[in-house]
Amino acid sequence: MPHASWVLVATFSSTLEAEIARQSLEAAGIPSIFRNQKTGIFGPGYQGPVPGGVDVCVPSPELERARELIGGDSFPIGG
Repeated sequence: MPHASWVLVATFSSTLEAEIARQSLEAAGIPSIFRNQKTGIFGPGYQGPVPGGVDVCVPSPELERARELIGGDSFPIGG
């Protein structure tokens, strides 16, 4: 998909939650990237909520399939 743009599929409150979704997408053959990944409030890695959340993006042609796989348009930050 060389000409596809990356679009937001979901926002998660922590890097751990985003990584779980990302691994599910990748297992289904859907490439994904993180956007706005920062350190959690309890330190580096997967520790604690990330201010502003972590966005998971997929190529635009894969958006609907990705939404079906991870369960919706978006996940509310913090819950």
